[in-house]
Amino acid sequence: MLKITNLTKVYQSDEQALDSVSMTVSGSEVVAIIGVSGAGKSTLIRCINRLTEPTSGSIQLDDRELTTLSTSTLRDARRDIGMIYQEYGLVERLTVMENVLSGRLGYVGILAAIRRRFDGDDIQRAYEVLDRVGMAGHEDDRADELSGGQRQRVGIARAVLQRPEIMLADEPTSSLDPGTSQEVLSLLSEIASDDGIPVLINIHEVDLARQYADRIIGLADGRIVFDGTPAELTPAVESRIYGTGESEPTDSVSDPSDGGSKTDGESQLPTETAVRT
Repeated sequence: MLKITNLTKVYQSDEQALDSVSMTVSGSEVVAIIGVSGAGKSTLIRCINRLTEPTSGSIQLDDRELTTLSTSTLRDARRDIGMIYQEYGLVERLTVMENVLSGRLGYVGILAAIRRRFDGDDIQRAYEVLDRVGMAGHEDDRADELSGGQRQRVGIARAVLQRPEIMLADEPTSSLDPGTSQEVLSLLSEIASDDGIPVLINIHEVDLARQYADRIIGLADGRIVFDGTPAELTPAVESRIYGTGESEPTDSVSDPSDGGSKTDGESQLPTETAVRT
């Protein structure tokens, strides 16, 4: 179970991205976080695994307080947090199999990781997970040869191979076409149900949130203004979340600089940004 209590983030520019956010995510539920750009969606996701450092508040994962962990213990804690990035976070020059196996880097020694030597069971499971996400037969393809949808599937496979306690997805559909977006969210929903782990998704497309989420959380100016089921997300509630009488366009595509979490796929070191997302 993930329990967040009074989570606050104030950037060095004195801009407050999160203001006393409290929430609990558990079981196998798919939770979608919606709101305008700048509402604090990506900041919330990134604070959970401390890619962005919170200013104050508590983040507990299965009774382990994440905000006070040292660098070494944080590395161990991140093994329990699967992360799916907006810009995929793959190492372009590596193969699909090598990228997926990087999900096990937290469990092997540094020397083994450098030499890319993994346990036979991990390799066998990587093949199984790739088949599960529809990427069987692409094991030896380089990541830079894949389409956007294929790259996101590889990113999901990498996260699943971690055997995490929770999966976080930071705008996983923002770079995808509508059909592929539905396929990716359907896959995440299946993983939550089949593996019995919660999935927390930052998403712009309200219609997709309604279709695939069990629960929707609306953020406005860094505060939770709605927490309920898709059926409870009425036009009046959407107006409160978005500050207008209409929700965001469902085909909106976010600027990669707004909350993008592009990484080299080999490291998850905490980073800071002056841009509120």
